[in-house]
Amino acid sequence: MVKKSVEPLTNPIQMPCLSVVIITFNEEQNIGRCIDSVKKVADEIIVLDSYSTDSTVEIARNRGAIVHHEKFRGYIGQKNFAMQLASHNYILSLDADETLDDTLVDSILEAKHSFSFRAYRMNRCTSYCGRFIRHGLWYPDKKIRLFDRRIAKWGGLNPHDKIGLQNDIPVKHLEGDILHYSFNTVDDHIWQNNRLSTIAAISLYNIGRRSSWLKILFRPAWAFINGYFFRLGFWDGFDGFTIAINTSHQVFLKYSKLYRLQRSKQIKSSSQITKLLLAEKKSIAGEG
Repeated sequence: MVKKSVEPLTNPIQMPCLSVVIITFNEEQNIGRCIDSVKKVADEIIVLDSYSTDSTVEIARNRGAIVHHEKFRGYIGQKNFAMQLASHNYILSLDADETLDDTLVDSILEAKHSFSFRAYRMNRCTSYCGRFIRHGLWYPDKKIRLFDRRIAKWGGLNPHDKIGLQNDIPVKHLEGDILHYSFNTVDDHIWQNNRLSTIAAISLYNIGRRSSWLKILFRPAWAFINGYFFRLGFWDGFDGFTIAINTSHQVFLKYSKLYRLQRSKQIKSSSQITKLLLAEKKSIAGEG
């Protein structure tokens, strides 16, 4: 009598899946680098594009991303819509001008073995004119970017979106950095200050926040003192000083624009914020 061979009953443990989600608009200079940095951790890469007019979509598809299109809803609305397009519940959300460093890749791979937490926080390190900034208000810029979408939702106040979690969900900090390639030149910083301060002023106005002479005078001063002295921005040398000055200027612009909105009583809706943002993105794309 021939005995039949018996197959082992144990199955290899399957690692949980992770979707990487990225929103884009005219990001041909950044999107390839972003996608390349997540290939070791991603089971799928979702790009939600706001009808780019450059090579963003082609580059993303050539690197294996699944591309969807949607009119820009503002940062918060766009990111909430984007994560619903993913096939998996665990989401790693990145901006197109961000990448993962090697240490963070290893940390995410280790977390993927079980996803014993439902939300993970990591530091973000910004490149300024070719140099990564390690002090001041910019570092460590802690962000929750890896999470279970069933207990998370993008919120905050445009343009400063952030993940909100249900109840008191514990958050695990991961070693390593998101590398943020945001400012190649000082001109980039000045342009960004103007754009973000406009969006922030409109958002504050729409929720009933108001400015005053005290805020216009003292909040920019505090932003400089806090970033440059208390948060050790001076350790980044001349770049640290430049960042502290420009951060103070952005705060000044935000509260002065809010003050002008109050005086002119120009109420602008979220749809008008979206139009403003898209118009400015198109204008900068045309200059490039």
